[in-house]
Amino acid sequence: MKKYLHILDATYVGNLAVKLVFSDKHISVVNIGDWVRQHPHPQYNRFLDEAKFRKFYLDDMGNVAWGKNRDLYFPMEQLYTGQLS
Repeated sequence: MKKYLHILDATYVGNLAVKLVFSDKHISVVNIGDWVRQHPHPQYNRFLDEAKFRKFYLDDMGNVAWGKNRDLYFPMEQLYTGQLS
């Protein structure tokens, strides 16, 4: 059975950034706030509020997400490299 890459742990590190620990033990620190500021949209802008941003969670697919319905999430490859597009 093939093992799929997923996030084991996500920790808020400040300034709208998260530290992600992946199933292969790789660690990335990703500044989500920079991406949201570069891609303004009412659905995303609310996560510029630190209190709302900090309510991220790991979904059932092993990805980090924000909002009730995964309103904000990113492809695993981008989170792994830390380069959001």
